[in-house]
Amino acid sequence: MNSEGCLYGSLHFTAECRFKESVFDNYFVTYSSTLYRQRSSGRGWYLGLRKDGRAMEGNRVKRHRPAAHFLPKLSEVALYKEPSLHDVIKKSPKRRLSAKPSTRVRGAR
Repeated sequence: MNSEGCLYGSLHFTAECRFKESVFDNYFVTYSSTLYRQRSSGRGWYLGLRKDGRAMEGNRVKRHRPAAHFLPKLSEVALYKEPSLHDVIKKSPKRRLSAKPSTRVRGAR
């Protein structure tokens, strides 16, 4: 996000590329610029999308507008079936029948 509040793509990571992620109670996520905010009120500039998918200017988006709410998408989900007691086969480790010889030297501590 540049100083006018417009979003742009960059090949290199700069201070303008940093956004603060905030999570609401309803699991919506908002992203606000860490570098730019309103001069008079100090309100942050938020990332927002219009209905047609174009980016809104950051200085016009407020935190509670639906345009600024995003749902996080998990990149990879690993679903494992919890094992049942009937599925678990008990295998006891093999035990030695003879006792282990002692390696401790008498008189040494």
